[in-house]
Amino acid sequence: MAEKLKRLGLRTVRDLLFLLPIRYEDRTRIQPISGAQPGRKVQIDGMINRARIIMGRRRSLICALRDTSAEITLRFFHFTRQQQAGLRSGTRLLCYGEVRQGPRGLEMVHPEYRRLGESEAAPVEDRLTPVYPATEGVTQPRLRKLAGYALKNAMDDLPELIPQRHLSRLRLPGLLEALRAVHRPPRGMALETLLSGQHPARRRLALEEILAWHLGLRRLRETGQQRNAVALRPEGGLRRKFLARLPFDLTEGQAKAIAEIDADLARAAPMMRLLQGDVGCGKTVVIAAAVLAAVQSGRQAAVMAPTELLAEQHMRTLSDWLEPLGVRLAWLVGGMPRAERRAFEAQLAGGDAQVGIGTHALFQEAVEYRALGLAVVDEQHRFGVHQRLRLVEKGQADAAIPHQLVTTATPIPRSLAMTFYAGLDISAIRDMPPGRRPVNTALVSQERRAKVIERVAAACRAGRQAYWVCPLIDESEHIESSAVEPTYRELRDALAGIRVGLLHGRADPRQRDQVMADFASGKLSVLVATTVIEVGVDIPRASLMIVENAERMGLAQLHQLRGRVGRGEEESHCVLMYRSPLGQIAKERLNTMRNSNDGFEIARKDLALRGAGEILGVRQTGALQFRVADLVRDGALAEPAQRIADDMLRSNPNEVEQLISRWVGEGDRYAQV
Repeated sequence: MAEKLKRLGLRTVRDLLFLLPIRYEDRTRIQPISGAQPGRKVQIDGMINRARIIMGRRRSLICALRDTSAEITLRFFHFTRQQQAGLRSGTRLLCYGEVRQGPRGLEMVHPEYRRLGESEAAPVEDRLTPVYPATEGVTQPRLRKLAGYALKNAMDDLPELIPQRHLSRLRLPGLLEALRAVHRPPRGMALETLLSGQHPARRRLALEEILAWHLGLRRLRETGQQRNAVALRPEGGLRRKFLARLPFDLTEGQAKAIAEIDADLARAAPMMRLLQGDVGCGKTVVIAAAVLAAVQSGRQAAVMAPTELLAEQHMRTLSDWLEPLGVRLAWLVGGMPRAERRAFEAQLAGGDAQVGIGTHALFQEAVEYRALGLAVVDEQHRFGVHQRLRLVEKGQADAAIPHQLVTTATPIPRSLAMTFYAGLDISAIRDMPPGRRPVNTALVSQERRAKVIERVAAACRAGRQAYWVCPLIDESEHIESSAVEPTYRELRDALAGIRVGLLHGRADPRQRDQVMADFASGKLSVLVATTVIEVGVDIPRASLMIVENAERMGLAQLHQLRGRVGRGEEESHCVLMYRSPLGQIAKERLNTMRNSNDGFEIARKDLALRGAGEILGVRQTGALQFRVADLVRDGALAEPAQRIADDMLRSNPNEVEQLISRWVGEGDRYAQV
């Protein structure tokens, strides 16, 4: 049983107290069968009139249960001889289950039941019955019994750790009172507030969990500051030459971010900084400045991107900027020829290459660095935490931790930043380079596709360029969504005299490079592509973005795609094409895109629609998952949690360690990244 419970994250009896019900059942009363309604779960008390086995498509045991008001059918597909013997005519049952419309009237399929004596009083619960998250081999009755055991025997081992003055100010109950309320809610408690997370008992537990994570990350930050890193020299000849050669002036936001990073790099403690900024704000310049600080200090830098296309873009841009300064770069991605790969690996291991640029290939087992001083992870939420951790561990061979700079073009909403990024310093670029103009966004039904093609043709004949993005490479029988291959053929035929290119992730890298080069030079007017172009691609002449099946994409992805245009002097447009009818969430996403160009506002809305796990890049790992709190629903608790953390670190240091241990456990290793 202990092994099965581990799948629910339960390793100790105390853990059972924090496995909260996902819903509740009302077994506090008995419903007359005549009042049962399809779709509702009810508890009924009746006598079996008749029982028989029928041989339809599936063999089943059918029992007709009657009380003084009406009759209902009980249906069992799985049953033993012993169960069949116990469900004979004349047996009285207390049943609980969902009522549904069957072929001959109302029925219950596999209800929970217990046999009663003819004159025995039917027992009813005095409290609502909890339903817990399930796993194979652990039944609800077993989980309820275990939770009841924990409530009875483990509560004394659960001291109150949040000072009472803070709970009083927030009008929240104590821990034990909150746990009893969520595990055994009394009859008459408003289930809506309990399940929605608005009940004080749920909010009390959410506050403690958010506080524990915040404190854990603050502690990690303090520990990290005590570890060794090689102090880097931000100011030097390479940096000065680089800035002098740039064909543009730094924005105020870029200059401020570089100054903040420089201050971190100059210390002998590892930097842990998040650089966030909207699409097109110029984060690559800031990355280049940090990379040069490592190089001119005799250390290596690694720049990791989530896709080959983005890694290629970084390679081109950083090559153009750094190679004229004598900086040697190595390129490492998954699909490259073995001989070429080994040559680059040797350059990194021997120190001949000062900067490694690539995808997840940068942290594979065979890759070693002579002296990794800076790890840059671009679009950090696209990597799992395990991947980021492995890159950082590549730099620990000489007992010095590499400085870390993680970046995102999906700005982090405030509640996430305060909770999950408490261990990081945050630099935000909020301004845009001169000349970046807002992109006009229109929502267009798929039925007007022909009109959109006409508009693209007119724009291209006027000397403009366009992206046309589809979600799929090939057509699918299972997904009603546009595919890039047939769309390319359609547009090539429809746009007579206009050169159309095709780009997707399965294409040969050399072919992709040629297509991008042709589009960048203006040889191609239309680029039909999958979402591989969502980040990093920078073609100033492209001023029109068409996105098919926009209703299937998330807000962050749509905003990234829109960010590919609006980089030149021309007025730019983004057309989001959708298939009707639209669901409510898809409608909200598309309207948000139409009404806002502000990445920070879009990120806030994205958090509300998608949840924290996806944005953080932790959903797929099982790590850093909250048990109680939901940062969308409970985001308002992040600020009081920060205030309580400040107070507890000063006044209650012993309780701080217990609080972290209670909620975070082993998850702190992942917080290093």
